Amino acid sequence: MEFFAKMRGAGKSPPRVRKTEIVSSFLGSLAGMALLGWLHANVADPADQVLLIGSFAASAVLLFAAPKSPLAQPRNLLGGHALSAVIGVSVRLALPEPLWLSAALAVATAIAVMHMTKTLHPPGGATAFIAVTGGPKLTALGYLYVVSPALAGALILLCVALATNALTPGRRYPEYWW
Repeated sequence: MEFFAKMRGAGKSPPRVRKTEIVSSFLGSLAGMALLGWLHANVADPADQVLLIGSFAASAVLLFAAPKSPLAQPRNLLGGHALSAVIGVSVRLALPEPLWLSAALAVATAIAVMHMTKTLHPPGGATAFIAVTGGPKLTALGYLYVVSPALAGALILLCVALATNALTPGRRYPEYWW
């Protein structure tokens, strides 16, 4: 009974954000992901490299829709992706099989290390996962995966976030750097 009494207020939805926030989130994420995609298609892919990974889409949500979140700050974005990439590649090299175990170990270790280093960035878990489960082109990168796509892509998104958030009235990004 007590559980249901506590849940009465749980049915409320969060407040709606202002239209300027919606437009800024849309334009920022469009610019960031389009730039990453364009650079991947026109620079990285012709050089047989990778710049676009799925975890950057989740980073875009944090950077452009929740820029005040501690998880969206530059330290978390850059540190989270870089550390998780190192962990993912290391686990894949040390324990390539079974895939289910190496993927789980990479994600869990990445989470623990991000906690310990105060760089928690949820998309970092996906970056570690991708390092283990990615296709031949990604796994062939070895530790270069840390530099590109992980760190290079995160830096590109950071630059776009700095620009677009600065152009939105009432927004301040970052809240802190380190």
